[in-house]
Amino acid sequence: MTEGMSLRERKKLQTRHRLLAAATALFAERGFDKVSVAEIAEAAEVSKMTVFNYFAGKEDLVLAPMEEHIGDVARAVRDRASGESVLAAVRGQFLACVERRDPSVGMSDAPVVLRVRRLIVETPALLTRAHAFSMRSFDLLAEALVEEGEEPAIARVVAAQLIGTRNALIQANQLRLLAGESADAVAPDAVALAERAFGLLADGLADFATRP
Repeated sequence: MTEGMSLRERKKLQTRHRLLAAATALFAERGFDKVSVAEIAEAAEVSKMTVFNYFAGKEDLVLAPMEEHIGDVARAVRDRASGESVLAAVRGQFLACVERRDPSVGMSDAPVVLRVRRLIVETPALLTRAHAFSMRSFDLLAEALVEEGEEPAIARVVAAQLIGTRNALIQANQLRLLAGESADAVAPDAVALAERAFGLLADGLADFATRP
């Protein structure tokens, strides 16, 4: 990650990581609402002003890594190969993330990632902000489809299906990891579930769950 960075850039990245680690540890120990920015600064051995130079507020100290992935799906669609469908691009991006155990699709069992996930689930303000990120991902995907000439209403219908499917898959992964399973144990099932879910989008829902 630091390859090609200047010394100043590396130091800034190290400070950012130190702030995120300090905040996560304090939040996990005492709860999000009971920790102040001043306490985070003290734990990271920086000034309070330094914290605000890197993050707009406490919520960003938890959600900044998640925010970096808001445009992932839209980017996968924009960068897809000639002849590749939108569905194939989104499916491929998701499966690649599962393969590398990426936290952006709920597939990291690193202790710090799991602590952050629990914190988000248990803190209404963070959960609301995380939901807003999901809506932004939806908007960006719809915009990408409109840029390619799709009718806006249809673009939003398609984006809703793709983002909704991804969110359901991510939640399924997270629930198992938070219950104590390892990412390596969950991964094969995560792939199979993703294949089935995206397959339903590919085949349509016309015959799905038809009553006998």
